[in-house]
Amino acid sequence: QASPVDAPNRFVLNIQPDQQVPFEQLLAKEGIGGVELYPMIRARLISVNGTPIGPERYEDDRARRLIDREFNLSYSDRLPSHNRVDGGRWINPAASEVSAEEGIVKTLGLSLGDRLGFDVAGEVSEVTLVGTRKLAWDSMKVNFFMIGSPTVFATSPQTWITSLHLPAPKSELVREWLNRFPNLTVIDTTTIVTQVRAIIDRVVAAVQFLFVFALIAGLVVVYAALASSRDERITEAAVMRSLGASRRQLFAAQMIELAASGLLAGLMAAAGSMLVGWVLATQVFGFGYRPAWWLP
Repeated sequence: QASPVDAPNRFVLNIQPDQQVPFEQLLAKEGIGGVELYPMIRARLISVNGTPIGPERYEDDRARRLIDREFNLSYSDRLPSHNRVDGGRWINPAASEVSAEEGIVKTLGLSLGDRLGFDVAGEVSEVTLVGTRKLAWDSMKVNFFMIGSPTVFATSPQTWITSLHLPAPKSELVREWLNRFPNLTVIDTTTIVTQVRAIIDRVVAAVQFLFVFALIAGLVVVYAALASSRDERITEAAVMRSLGASRRQLFAAQMIELAASGLLAGLMAAAGSMLVGWVLATQVFGFGYRPAWWLP
């Protein structure tokens, strides 16, 4: 549900700088609009505030992997539409600055104002971390951990990357792209998303089975509770009948008692499930929680 129907389903990598304009023209000719190409640079973070860093500096496995390899960064003079500034500010395109994804900042223990040194094909560039960004990973659009100023990275060795939505009737166009630009790498995410949805469907089916099982178990418990108090209810009814209560009054009294108990139990269960749902959505999965007010 997080991704729209027309979310990108193809990633195109390894577009060479001299192929950028011809590829955009090819897409426009085929009626595929609204596609943004982004420069992608392979870089390694080698220093923070002038101090060389390596994997041994970190205990977290993910941080070690990030420092031990090159990762992709980009440059831009404007904030991507599917990103938002989470802390600090957006970069000044004319200055030596960089904006980082909020998660990688925490993983690597970085702070705003840090001077980061990047090794790009043997050339070392220093930039100041001036802001953090929150990325919409579920948009299926191109995202980067680091986006720097064009004045620093525009001349670095680079390729271009994009993501786009290719309707099923136009899937054959990929072959035409590869015939014209054999160096391109086209990743079809449709199959991946289909597999993920199939897995989610299986998980949902398992949860529904557990729900039915729990419901049946609950009915058994309720029946057992009623059966265990049957003799006591018969005795109470006999006493009340001997004191002049009619059969109708006894029936109404028992219905009111059971209805009140059921109402109280139902409200407690509904409130508990909404509370658990809110905790799971906001604290565990990071979803926007929309309570089902009809549940109580």
